Amino acid sequence: MTQPPPPPPNQPPQGGGFGAPQEPPAGGFGAPTPPPQDPSYGYPQTPPAGGPPQAPPPGQPGYGYPQAPGQAPGYGYPQTPPGQQPPTQPGYGYPTQPVQPQYMPPQPGGGGGKKLNTQLQIIIAAAVAVLLIVGGGVWFASTKDDGESKKDEAKNSSGGSSEGTTGATGGKAADGPGKEKAPANVNSKVAFQLPEPARTDLTNVKGAWVTDKAFVKPGVNSIVGYDAAKGTPLWTLPLPGQVCATSRHQSTDNKVGIVFEAAKRKPPRNYEPCTEVGVVDLNTGTLKWHKSVTGTQSGDGKAKFTEVTQSGNTVAVGGTDGGAAFDINTGAIRWKPDIGADGCYDMGYGGGAAIVAVRKCGSYDNRQVVIQGVNPDNGTPLFSFKMPAGVEWASIVNSKPLVVAADVGDTGSFGISDFFSVDEKGVLKTKISATGDKFQARCRSTEVESCTKVTVGNGRIYLPTADHEGTGEYGDTNEIVSFDLATGKPTSDRADAGDRYTMFPLRMDGGNLIAYKWPPYDKGGQVVSIDGATFKQTVLMENPSDKSVREAETSFVADSADYRYANGRFYIGATLMSKPSSTSSSFGKKYLAVAFSTAD
Repeated sequence: MTQPPPPPPNQPPQGGGFGAPQEPPAGGFGAPTPPPQDPSYGYPQTPPAGGPPQAPPPGQPGYGYPQAPGQAPGYGYPQTPPGQQPPTQPGYGYPTQPVQPQYMPPQPGGGGGKKLNTQLQIIIAAAVAVLLIVGGGVWFASTKDDGESKKDEAKNSSGGSSEGTTGATGGKAADGPGKEKAPANVNSKVAFQLPEPARTDLTNVKGAWVTDKAFVKPGVNSIVGYDAAKGTPLWTLPLPGQVCATSRHQSTDNKVGIVFEAAKRKPPRNYEPCTEVGVVDLNTGTLKWHKSVTGTQSGDGKAKFTEVTQSGNTVAVGGTDGGAAFDINTGAIRWKPDIGADGCYDMGYGGGAAIVAVRKCGSYDNRQVVIQGVNPDNGTPLFSFKMPAGVEWASIVNSKPLVVAADVGDTGSFGISDFFSVDEKGVLKTKISATGDKFQARCRSTEVESCTKVTVGNGRIYLPTADHEGTGEYGDTNEIVSFDLATGKPTSDRADAGDRYTMFPLRMDGGNLIAYKWPPYDKGGQVVSIDGATFKQTVLMENPSDKSVREAETSFVADSADYRYANGRFYIGATLMSKPSSTSSSFGKKYLAVAFSTAD
């Protein structure tokens, strides 16, 4: 039998791990276009025919992450789904842990190897009539007949939507219908790409926001608003120093909180403390106000902050000096950092529909992490929930309903071993085991609001499974599944990425999910809408398959990049740029951001 050709040796990987630096090319080889001598650095390059310049694919190692996956803890596994046969052996723990079937699922991998040989495939196919994939307590079962499954397999093998997925059913999901609709032509074009700005050191550029008119991105000592369609600068906001942290939320009138340095960095030290808090109006490109505060830990000096979020009219910041909050419109101080005699302080806050604090108490060798809902006007605790003993850090995945992620037992599992669903009185509803070797959700353990590849809606938490071998000759695939936040049980939700694609959720759109499909080596990525009621997929965008475009699209670190989709436009932004190197680089060209569009 004729053997199929092997895949290209340089298929782009999905980044090097959470928080990996955006390794720049060396001067000369694929070097980014120098920024113009204008305060609005980062003018977009006009895409050449076929997309941005060709460059070798990225392959940078992770910066700090990922850690080696740990073993799944022996508790917190969901119960057997309703209507299914329970395991023959009683489970244990909370909730009940199902017994794993003898079928061994494909192991996670980077680029995927060859399929099992034909004889072994026949044996497995005969032995397994219904595929069960057990990953940290997840149950998958196909409910379609053979004919329907074959139709879906044929469509998914080319990256298309599943049978019958011609649009959202609308209004049937608990959180209502979505707003994003498929355009008449889903094939996108490269709208623009922004080169990396000049810099002298490792530089944080985390944050990206979209308005009706602008795509807004931090750079070096500035924030720039670019025309949403063309990428030409609309405004530039110079700052005294670099941006340290940005809010992932924005107000209904497009205001966002930021933390930045009070002065420009100077070599060789290249360090300035992150002491300034401000609010940016994304419509006008103005800094509405900015200020610093003192606290019990900082004495007469300015308190330092490493993260910022917002909810309603409150902007909240946190760090090892404690937490503070301000009125988003006036900058009036709502509360200041306070570390009590018991050593308790607010590490940071989750925002969005509510303000939730992650509070650390106790001595260095006897820490206790407490989750507190707080009054956004004055910081008064509304409820408290104690994390399990031994937990040093916790992340707020969603503030209302409250979902907390933590690595219980220090498994080293990408900041997560379990998700905790907590009610509005601070009572645990359920605990869901979801270790990083079974799922792709990631949280930076030292930041309260940093989780990626996970979203919450419809009373459920949606997670991408780990990559595993697909049905094609080469390449991995995965699924998005969900758990009920009231019971911790897995639901029947399952969205398949399709052969050689892997997918993860970006955000909720009403009751629908907006998800991104990372492409194989010979195709462009896709943005899809997944109906929250039926879990049927609708393709919203399919990016060009040209090699140079694919390399630009996949040059970002999937675990940490800023992905934004709205109104037929898709933006991917870097979050960290490494120190420029004078040596040659084989990592390929890097960008501050790239944009795709199906809009006219």
